[in-house]
Amino acid sequence: MPPTAVPPNIELPGTTEIAARLRLSATRLARRLRQESDAALTPSQLSALASIERHGPLTLGALADCERVARPSVTKLVAKLVAAGLVVRRLDEHDGRVAWVSLTPAGKTRLAQIRQRKTAWLAARLAHFDDEQRRRIADALDVLDALTVDTP
Repeated sequence: MPPTAVPPNIELPGTTEIAARLRLSATRLARRLRQESDAALTPSQLSALASIERHGPLTLGALADCERVARPSVTKLVAKLVAAGLVVRRLDEHDGRVAWVSLTPAGKTRLAQIRQRKTAWLAARLAHFDDEQRRRIADALDVLDALTVDTP
């Protein structure tokens, strides 16, 4: 089935409307969190830092796969992160054609600071909601997380 086709068992108006609202809300929230992060890094750079942190030292090819970008793109991105002192790149001791990247202490600190600022902004916003609104958001988190899981 083509990616744009809708399975016949989905109620079109309700599902489509929810999908559109969710897309818009997620886009606005992501944009606002980027603004609040004060990171001075691009979204691609932040994503790469998080992938390197999550998956441990990675080859450039593995990082490109994680980020779903072409290898030349990840090479340029890593060069900027190295120049900023956020990652270190080292050649594989057995195969000089392979480069590994890992976070520097400064990279770990920067990620932690960015996450802390984003969380503080969200917490301040959530504090304005009543208990029922916060409970509804909490109840939705598992479902929202399930949307991002790749299924076979």
